[in-house]
Amino acid sequence: MKRDYSAITPYIKELAEKSKAGNGIKPEMYLEHNVYRGLRDLNGNGVVTGLTEISRIKSKEKTPDGKSIPCAGELSYRGVNIKDFTKGFLKDNRFGFEEAVYLLLFSELPDKAQLEKFKEALADYRSLPPSFVRDMILKAPGKDMMNILTRCVLCLYAYDNNPDDTSIENVLRQCMQLIAVFPMLAIYAYCSHRYYHRDDNLYIHTPDKTFSTAENIFHLLREDGKFTPLEAKMLDLALVLHAEHGGGNNSTFTTHVVTSSGTDTYSAIAAALGSLKGPRHGGANIKVVKMFKDMKKNIDTENKDEIACYLEKLLDKEAFDGSGLIYGMGHAVYSLSDPRADILMECAKELAAEKGKEKDYELYQTVAKLAPEVIKSKRKMYKGVSANVDFYSGLIYQMLDLPGELYTPLFAIARVAGWSAHRIEEIQNNGKIIRPAYINVKEKKPYVNLCDR
Repeated sequence: MKRDYSAITPYIKELAEKSKAGNGIKPEMYLEHNVYRGLRDLNGNGVVTGLTEISRIKSKEKTPDGKSIPCAGELSYRGVNIKDFTKGFLKDNRFGFEEAVYLLLFSELPDKAQLEKFKEALADYRSLPPSFVRDMILKAPGKDMMNILTRCVLCLYAYDNNPDDTSIENVLRQCMQLIAVFPMLAIYAYCSHRYYHRDDNLYIHTPDKTFSTAENIFHLLREDGKFTPLEAKMLDLALVLHAEHGGGNNSTFTTHVVTSSGTDTYSAIAAALGSLKGPRHGGANIKVVKMFKDMKKNIDTENKDEIACYLEKLLDKEAFDGSGLIYGMGHAVYSLSDPRADILMECAKELAAEKGKEKDYELYQTVAKLAPEVIKSKRKMYKGVSANVDFYSGLIYQMLDLPGELYTPLFAIARVAGWSAHRIEEIQNNGKIIRPAYINVKEKKPYVNLCDR
């Protein structure tokens, strides 16, 4: 008889109950001991744990009397405002992701010659070791692309002749290689999944050295390798906006923590991938799409009152997945607006017109307007709420006909640029292992001999 290793046996259930009963930590104890739970203070502000030059997030500004008040969100890469950056390459009708990677890694905007040389270097790195796709992806197909991506990153350690050298030169080389091959790893994993788990066609395209990262994603993913200029433009923009977001987000902080131990690049990036996989972090955009799908199934989406009622049910854990969340609304830092969402909102409108999805766009806009009002009426808020980057990226990926299994890997394809910059910064500037303190609140108890228990 084949054993089910994933089965939860009665004994495991019994042990789990013991584990639950043994947890005596109550929410009020965090206040009692003055502990910033989740590294956030009572107002939801992140506790400062380091310094960075890589990116800046602004959500508040000082009044003349010294008070902090919410303001329109701002994001900058190495001091360059993200809205100015995106306007620059969009105005020139060119792709921006490779330029963003250069800026994040080297703290300066490249000139034309520097950018071309960097793009050529990334193109040269877009290859995997012989038989890697066969042995590491096709022979071990899985259902979760993030798990396969993590596995592949760890496996690449074995193909590196100098994996543990943490000199800046070697780490930069490793990071550039990972940035270059992430699209291949993610999409080949999806192709394998589609073939083995859906009985669909299997095809493995090789990257085109003349294509940008965004163009290559479509080239690798689609059987005919075709895409429109607008599709590539929109995906490239999404990659730029996901490439970096301050040192305090969960996966980037993970990169800092793991890097501070002195470990190799592959382990650090794999740890960041494990963090990003979580639905509270990188998995939110697919949740947005599924939430809207459930909404369309259960209500008249042209009736604002029904939409508002559905949003109330979401908060009351009576609709969709019962989480009590309106996915895509709110952010840990931004309150009045998320600058990335502002940019993607306009792009979503342009893409909806090309794809004939104007009604979908209008529904998203209606929810974006109603949700803050509903949340304000139902919840006690310490700050405002607005649509975040996941709200519109999910819509854009859906209109680009990208499979849901790749939504979070696409986030990783972009964010590995930021992780790389932060890993290098941590190696250069810290030198100390990150070790936060925890207060033990368990009372002492005596050891009892086994025969007396």
